[in-house]
Amino acid sequence: MATQQNTWAIVLAAGDGTRLASLTTDDRGNAVPKQFCSLNGGPSLLHAALRRARRIVPRGRVCAIVAQQHERYWRSARWSLPARNVFIEPHNSGTAIGVLHGVLRILDRDPLARIVFLPADHHVSCERLLADTVRTAVTLLSRGHKELLLIGIAPDELDPELGYIVPGATADESCRGVALFVEKPTTALASDLIARGAVWNSFIFAAHASTLLALLRARMPEIVHGMTMALVRDRRQGRGTAALDEFYEGLPTIDFSRSVVQDAAPVLRVLTAPACGWTDLGTPRRVARVIERLRRGASRRRGVAAKPRPVSAFINLSAQYARLLAAS
Repeated sequence: MATQQNTWAIVLAAGDGTRLASLTTDDRGNAVPKQFCSLNGGPSLLHAALRRARRIVPRGRVCAIVAQQHERYWRSARWSLPARNVFIEPHNSGTAIGVLHGVLRILDRDPLARIVFLPADHHVSCERLLADTVRTAVTLLSRGHKELLLIGIAPDELDPELGYIVPGATADESCRGVALFVEKPTTALASDLIARGAVWNSFIFAAHASTLLALLRARMPEIVHGMTMALVRDRRQGRGTAALDEFYEGLPTIDFSRSVVQDAAPVLRVLTAPACGWTDLGTPRRVARVIERLRRGASRRRGVAAKPRPVSAFINLSAQYARLLAAS
């Protein structure tokens, strides 16, 4: 596939997932980051995200950003990633730092790279519909689009806990400009936004690596310079991540959406994926709603033999949810 040349996918998996601690705490009292948990047994959310990435690019160009403090979880996972495609952050300093780390690592290997970023904490019922839209974004980039392409999801319900994008003027047949971002609106405002054609902000996005680096440099030039130099020193000296460790000390936590994307309207475009059963598993209530939907689906399929699935996650969120219900 021609559009796959110079196209990479990076799964963002360095978050701590503290908002889900009530569901992700194991028997020893350790809060397991949600990306290493599964919704209903079987592979983890991270494994699902890596499979999602494989729908877009070949295995050799799928990468993951992970945090050093989570090594006990990601090191033992049965991944199929090449070792050099696992980018280890000394600690989680927010999504903007993670995106920068990934961009610099990829640019070192492919100066013409296009990159798709995918969070590791999503659930999608129909992966094909989402993948088709992401592939359209990659195609636009391969045809010369220089913008940051955001993937919006057509809402299939009213959810005030999500972020919304109000599309602006039509840019071409496939994408539109961005008029407004609204994070976690009231129920009434969410209803009004949907009526105006707003879509859910999935935080899945694609761009040329050079575009992303220019945006990041404009917002945080000293950090971009510092990380670039740290990676160069480590590569030249062959001392692991010693310079990168030192650089991360004292770094602020910076959110990519708030600090980079929301002030970049002129270079933003949004593509809308059809309703595909997508959700961001950011809160216990949203996780519970997905689990209930999965249970209803399993109930309708009762009597149909299911293929056994390997258990590779550290926490089964469905089982945890059932225990919390029983205890309440």
